[in-house]
Amino acid sequence: MTISDIQAETRSLCDADSTSYPDAVLLRRENAAYEEIVGKLIARNNKLKFDDTNFSKTPIGYGTLQDGIQEYAYDTTMLTVERVEIVDKAGTRHQLTRIDERNIDSLGEYKKTPGLPDEFAERGNSIFLYCPPSSASVTLVNGIVFYFQRTADIYTSAQVTTGTKSPGFPSPYHVLICYKAALPYCMSYKKERVPLYLNEINRLEKEMLDLADSRYTDQISRIIPSKEDNR
Repeated sequence: MTISDIQAETRSLCDADSTSYPDAVLLRRENAAYEEIVGKLIARNNKLKFDDTNFSKTPIGYGTLQDGIQEYAYDTTMLTVERVEIVDKAGTRHQLTRIDERNIDSLGEYKKTPGLPDEFAERGNSIFLYCPPSSASVTLVNGIVFYFQRTADIYTSAQVTTGTKSPGFPSPYHVLICYKAALPYCMSYKKERVPLYLNEINRLEKEMLDLADSRYTDQISRIIPSKEDNR
């Protein structure tokens, strides 16, 4: 379904038009539904590494290191940081080990001498490097690499006008956005439809998440070779 189809179907579910269900309100709720669906796909099967197919670049980000600076903020569109690497002076990447700062007695003293970091911890939307990077040991420009999972590539009002963009998850379940965006409207004006639409949302979500699980199982079965007895 394109965004034009989604908007038309959502209004049809509500018996609404552009006056009773204004474009700005509808778009806000469609985007909220879109992000919720993508979040569920990520949470249900993290091993599948789901990513919205509308993105043109893989979910890998680069940042510039500063000599002696330990804290680095990352974009809030990153739902989870999966892996962090540091580029050393020779251009070789080194994967950092994620640690829990609660297990460290004195954060101020822990690996405080700048050098080549080998560990990191997360606080809010920042990571803290242990030890702080030293310009003698690391490459500064694009010297930190994030591997992450991100939220949906949500719609803009301009894309609604164009009307051709489709959601970046399996097409049989695009209609989930319609039901989820219709629900708040119906809760106010068409209460008798709410139980029916909730049931449909639950059914479609279960099918979609079961599909995500089966896709991962299929991938494993394809890449694991069978064992042979060579005795």
